[in-house]
Amino acid sequence: MRAVIMDEPGSPDVLKLAEVDKPGCGNNEVLVQVMAAGVNPVDTKLRAKGLFIPGELPAILGCDGAGIVEAVGIDVTRFQPGDPVYYCYGGLGQKAGNYAEYIAVPEAYVAMKPDCIDFIDAAAAPLVLITAWEALFDRARISSGQKVFIHAGAGGVGHVAIQLAKLAGCEVATTISSTEKADLMKALGADLVINYKEQNVTEALLEWTHGTGVDVAFDTVGGEAFNQLVAATRVYGDIVSILQVPDNADWKTLRLRNIRVSQELMLTPMMMGLDDAAEHHGDILEQCGQFFDQQQLSIFTSDTFPLEQAADAHRLIEAGGMTGKVVLEVQQIEDEDDE
Repeated sequence: MRAVIMDEPGSPDVLKLAEVDKPGCGNNEVLVQVMAAGVNPVDTKLRAKGLFIPGELPAILGCDGAGIVEAVGIDVTRFQPGDPVYYCYGGLGQKAGNYAEYIAVPEAYVAMKPDCIDFIDAAAAPLVLITAWEALFDRARISSGQKVFIHAGAGGVGHVAIQLAKLAGCEVATTISSTEKADLMKALGADLVINYKEQNVTEALLEWTHGTGVDVAFDTVGGEAFNQLVAATRVYGDIVSILQVPDNADWKTLRLRNIRVSQELMLTPMMMGLDDAAEHHGDILEQCGQFFDQQQLSIFTSDTFPLEQAADAHRLIEAGGMTGKVVLEVQQIEDEDDE
């Protein structure tokens, strides 16, 4: 089968198209013909610095994907050949990823692809959906009526986090880097849009909350962006970050204000082999699939590349300023109207 491999860490140029063996299908696995693969910032970090989980090189990157079930293991009960599915699994070093024509995925991680979205958008969705869901519902435990701040609303995680928070009945504020992105944020439901290049984020959030601070702040940027949120989060509020908490974090003020600081890394179940958490990921995708089909949730795919141009996809992400997601079209996908 065709796959994009990396023989060593380095620049995007280490990503090469190659012929590799097609994977087998374990007892609890589904063998998926990958139609499309999401490209995420974590992929570029693994390519540049090395795999999270030490594994043999060459490696195949790509954590999330969408495709068609080709075969199922004898212990699989929820899927059968021909089912369209999406999932987040592989690409960290312990298992080949989705920059390939086939992948074997444990059943627990897999959900049926929503009917209303194509394979491209389905491949873009799993990693960011699970990240946003766990951060907002599992870590911060958001509830209706709360004021929630989401960093970088136009990004992959940010744009779905806005929608999930609105579905929960929250008021949402977010940041953008240019006025061109403001209309998209409003369309997704954001109540307050802050251009962080022109406005002070802390001051804008305090003004929005009449000086008390937001109930929940979701940090997708890290560094000084995290530190800005300490004064902008209410006493007994929550800050959730998908990045390492900075070394110069103001822990004294965080403690004084009784702010709960949580970390979110949706890759943990894959890295630690946690079966219950894997099932939770599958459940999240099933629930989000219903939201997609009910037209309550959408995914924005900004750029699509053919499999052999994976290096170009990495260059685009590393250039910064992304809106939405980047996807590799692994197999040529026919329009439904042409089928």
